[in-house]
Amino acid sequence: MPQPLRPHALSIAGFDPSAGAGLLADVKTLEMNGVYGLGVCSALTLQNDVSFERVNWVPAAEIREQIRILFARFKVDFIKIGLVESLPQLLELVGWLKVQNPQLKIVWDPVLKASAGYEFHRKTDRNLLQALCAEMALVTPNKPEMLRMWPGEAAADIAAQAVSSFCPVLLKGGHDEGAQATDVLFDSGKWHSFTAPRLPHGEKHGSGCVLSAAVLANLAKGKSLVEACRAAKDYTTAFLASNDTLLGYHSKS
Repeated sequence: MPQPLRPHALSIAGFDPSAGAGLLADVKTLEMNGVYGLGVCSALTLQNDVSFERVNWVPAAEIREQIRILFARFKVDFIKIGLVESLPQLLELVGWLKVQNPQLKIVWDPVLKASAGYEFHRKTDRNLLQALCAEMALVTPNKPEMLRMWPGEAAADIAAQAVSSFCPVLLKGGHDEGAQATDVLFDSGKWHSFTAPRLPHGEKHGSGCVLSAAVLANLAKGKSLVEACRAAKDYTTAFLASNDTLLGYHSKS
């Protein structure tokens, strides 16, 4: 029998030739979580799982043109945004997207630094960040990114609480140490924790991309934000456990 039609979800992200992070990782994750993944390229990177050499940015007009032709054909209500050239450009893009579809739910995974060490955005402006977050359904920083996004706080969870007054924040705990890896969702004054055992060989290139794309997929399937974050945590944990290399394997959740 024919399979039921899947919802569409779009990733706007950088192209990583190793397919461990960015656009390719997002689309693989969306597909494995039961969503048809569409992709728009925001940057061409020269990297593998251990080395990052340079990035060539896709012009903003070309990003919009890629989106325009997809919107002309497909109904898209859920978008994840990853690597972008600048935060002012991101704010312009989000404004344009909301004009095309005011109902859009956007998950922003703020890629500020590549896992291989390359820095994309050294400074953030609080007013700009507040304006950006006000447009988002969810922001998914890890702890170092959270402190870079909202500098001046003593701890990432304090920064996340501050930013959660503008939009929900899923604070990823993969950079912590200890037997447990815990992500925390800050939403409407409440905390929701998602914990899994820390794996001995669980480090993976692009794991943050995978988590945020899995959240997006589950939101597109109609789950609540808490349910989507919990399902994404489970999927990402299986991805981290899939092998002992830096490039994980995707499988159906």
